[in-house]
Amino acid sequence: MKLKHKSVPVDVASCDSFKISDAEWEDMLEGFDERSYLSARRWKPGDDPYTLYAFNQRESERIPSNRALRDTRNYRCTTLHYDSDLPPTSIIITFHNEARSTLLRTIRSVLNRTPVHLIREIILVDDFSDDESDCQLLTKLPKVKCIRNVKREGLIRSRVRGADAARAGVLTFLDSHCEVNKDWLPPLLQRIKQDSTRVVSPVIDIINMDTFAYVAASADLRGGFDWSLHFKWEQLSPEQRARRTDPTQPIKTPIIAGGLFVIDRSWFNHLGKYDTAMDIWGGENFEISFRVWQCGGSLEILPCSRVGHVFRKKHPYVFPEGNANTYIKNTRRTAEVWMDDFRLFYYSARPAARGKSYGDIQGRVELRKKLKCKSFKWYLDNVYPELKVPDDSDSQSGVIKQRQNCLESRRVEGQDLPVLTLAPCIGTEGVPAINQEWVYTHGQQIRQQQHCLSLSTTFPASQVLLLPCNMADGKQVCTHTHTHTHTHTHNTGGALLQASHYSISYG
Repeated sequence: MKLKHKSVPVDVASCDSFKISDAEWEDMLEGFDERSYLSARRWKPGDDPYTLYAFNQRESERIPSNRALRDTRNYRCTTLHYDSDLPPTSIIITFHNEARSTLLRTIRSVLNRTPVHLIREIILVDDFSDDESDCQLLTKLPKVKCIRNVKREGLIRSRVRGADAARAGVLTFLDSHCEVNKDWLPPLLQRIKQDSTRVVSPVIDIINMDTFAYVAASADLRGGFDWSLHFKWEQLSPEQRARRTDPTQPIKTPIIAGGLFVIDRSWFNHLGKYDTAMDIWGGENFEISFRVWQCGGSLEILPCSRVGHVFRKKHPYVFPEGNANTYIKNTRRTAEVWMDDFRLFYYSARPAARGKSYGDIQGRVELRKKLKCKSFKWYLDNVYPELKVPDDSDSQSGVIKQRQNCLESRRVEGQDLPVLTLAPCIGTEGVPAINQEWVYTHGQQIRQQQHCLSLSTTFPASQVLLLPCNMADGKQVCTHTHTHTHTHTHNTGGALLQASHYSISYG
């Protein structure tokens, strides 16, 4: 399926079915009982305004739903012109127990600052909020539809449900605590129309969680991450900034933040939508970013599109498996499917991920094969060369001693794997014998060629075996607690070497 440089057609007949006259539009806006809608669960004096939503509910409720915003774009953006036949989009907003004031302000900003003909529909996916009228009452506003989950599904599965219900050829995903700024949508749709394999995101301005002040973000940022798959914003390098002679030019980004982006619906489906085995929230932006780049698409941030977002310091809702465990499960699925052998560095940076369940990934592995996606090495070489691959300079080799004896591997006839034994330390001029030399790797394994020391179980005093190295096996992880002559202990509760009074001497 080749989608490169395909123009997205606009079905004029279907467009007629969602046209609303100016008079009907105004009638719907005026007919919406905003005061009644906002009266539910209002902040009460004496209550902590941060308790329910992890932002200042009191301040949010003081701000009008249709407040004016300063245009935060570069002045040159106002000189750009866009095609008159841009494709309309379905705007998908998922939420769970969102503050009514922020949810309404998100929708009002879209209705007020978007050309009417470009909005096919606004699909709200209510992820089993406590009060179903949070969503249902908003369907009295123009273009707004409501879908309600019958149980908590999380952001990822809710977005897929919204996308499956969408009728436009382009999907726009927004969070439920946003405010779109002037002319935010045409730049995004223009790039999709020119090349449907692009996935495009606005510059994300900051809505202060305490004061709700709208603050312009830098337009010289792109998405980045470290080996633990922790997202971060990073400045463009001096060289990249020097090449940007026009501040309105798109910025190629290795990864998107994930909350706000636009994608062609056929391309979204072709790429496998989202990994719906991921839970609640977190890590899905890595999975879709790697997949887009490695499977023939690209990611861009458009400086001439601005959307404000309330950034919170914590989540106001509950993760059934806990926030950290959910994030580990989701990022581990990403690492196992998309990062190839480079997932070693993920496990090294996030050792708690080893041994954690991450479900069945066979379907996603087969998707990658079917799409003939590129390797993660290609991604590092061509998309994110700034992410430095840890070298082996911090690997250390030496012998594992117990008094005058050294741990060695020995081949036994009739056995597939070498066995471990203690034997007198041998070697010449300080260089140990090859079967007595061990390497402590960057991934915190003790390795000899393709085999690693491993516990038979995670219980204390378990037998130490020599097994094929598996970077995802928590029973092969050792952490050292000393320098010079090291004692290594196993990180899942049982001692790997310490209980037997071994020391590891590095030359």
